[in-house]
Amino acid sequence: MHFSIPDTQELYAELTGTTYTGYNIYINGNYHCCLRYKQLHALHEQLRRRCADLNIQLPAAFPPKRLLPLTTGQLESRRASLEHYLQLCGQDAIISKMEHFQSYLLNAQQETTLAEGVLSNEYNGSDLKRVSVVLEVWLSNDFTLQVNCHIGDNASSVLRTVCECVQLPTQFMRHFCLYLVCRKDSDTTQNKSVLLRRLMDFESPYLSRLRAQEYTSSCQVMVRKSYWNPLYDLSLLQEPVSLKLLFEQTASDIENGWIIAAPDVLQKLASMREHGLQKEYIQAARQLPLYGCLQFSASLIDYPEPRTTALISIGNRELSMRTATAGKIYETKFRVTRMRCWRVTAMHNTNTSDLPNSNSAGDNANTYLKSPTNLQLAFEYLMSKQNLRWITITSSQAMLMSVCLQSMVDELLNCKDSIDGLNTRIPKDTPSQVLSYVSRNGRVSHTPSMLTSSVSTPSLSTELMSSSSATTTTTTSSSSSSSSPTAPFIFSGFLS
Repeated sequence: MHFSIPDTQELYAELTGTTYTGYNIYINGNYHCCLRYKQLHALHEQLRRRCADLNIQLPAAFPPKRLLPLTTGQLESRRASLEHYLQLCGQDAIISKMEHFQSYLLNAQQETTLAEGVLSNEYNGSDLKRVSVVLEVWLSNDFTLQVNCHIGDNASSVLRTVCECVQLPTQFMRHFCLYLVCRKDSDTTQNKSVLLRRLMDFESPYLSRLRAQEYTSSCQVMVRKSYWNPLYDLSLLQEPVSLKLLFEQTASDIENGWIIAAPDVLQKLASMREHGLQKEYIQAARQLPLYGCLQFSASLIDYPEPRTTALISIGNRELSMRTATAGKIYETKFRVTRMRCWRVTAMHNTNTSDLPNSNSAGDNANTYLKSPTNLQLAFEYLMSKQNLRWITITSSQAMLMSVCLQSMVDELLNCKDSIDGLNTRIPKDTPSQVLSYVSRNGRVSHTPSMLTSSVSTPSLSTELMSSSSATTTTTTSSSSSSSSPTAPFIFSGFLS
């Protein structure tokens, strides 16, 4: 989980008639919630007690309380300290998967969404975990499901309902996940979907899509497979529903140009699809170079030359870039196992003139949410023996690229650490526990343990996590475009 607190806002308390500071919290590069100090302190206390039960230590100290009002300098110091605290908690393999942590962030998203008017006033005072709604979920074949869920349901809960709708057996649910995508309905456009981010258990898919639709109405929730290792395909091919889902995603990726094939291969695939040979279609597609990869919009990269425009794909244990020079297409591959570390730098509220031109769906994605408008992913790569080089990619999807690299590393390390590569050894919260949330006005609400993390991204074991390191730097800027750096954010992203 990538945390940053680039700025704050002054909020008004109607009950006391006073103002207080709210900290704008971004997760994985996207605005998630606004919390005041006492709310974050309440989260810290819950985590501290839970860590004591597990006989582990919190990775960082929480900034102390102060009796007197904070000066501007003290406020900035507290913001940086809170950011550093959340960054280390998000980096920790056990704490980031704790139900206390994810449930608190989910409740914070709900409160912030209500307070900022994203939801209508009719929901004020309602328990969003009990308010029923219909969420439209897209499958890869452009078929939509009308899913009955609750506003406060997290990603795993919604995914479980989707799997029940399509009658997918429970044991295959962990192989799929939900993405937030920007879709184009034009039949003339090859790339109809631009991936925004993968939805996680600390957020409500309904609320995340609702907020995103304030900036682009074409933002939707889509089901895609959640793994990188193509060997997991073999078990999905044996079950009719999972076979259908995998087939439709593969066919869609080929239509969108995410999987490249020669004309004669495309003709054979079209014939297989026409005759309903789904398993044979997938087996043939599995032989293609970009099968199982995620395709990103056009980006700027400083390799081999500065300001080179490239198409980035991530999958098959590598990051590949395709560039066009003198009418020829060149492909360069960077193996994940040769990346020493990587970092993401975010510039908030800067102009996007430096980004390469893309389709309108990608342009909408650039303005989506309160997200940074200029992101850079830089990774240190072992070019040859004793020759390390930093390579920088400028893209509005840089944070998603980083998340993809991290999940790929997680999967690789879990494959070494468990039999099937998808098991997690994170201690489970007991069902009898009661989770608490402190709202902005100080009211404490208690809810029973309900979240499930069985569908979440596989997490690293504690031993392996201790040897991982990478850095994300977030930079804030004012409307006048002057910028000032914030504390660096450390997260796991190293594979030795």
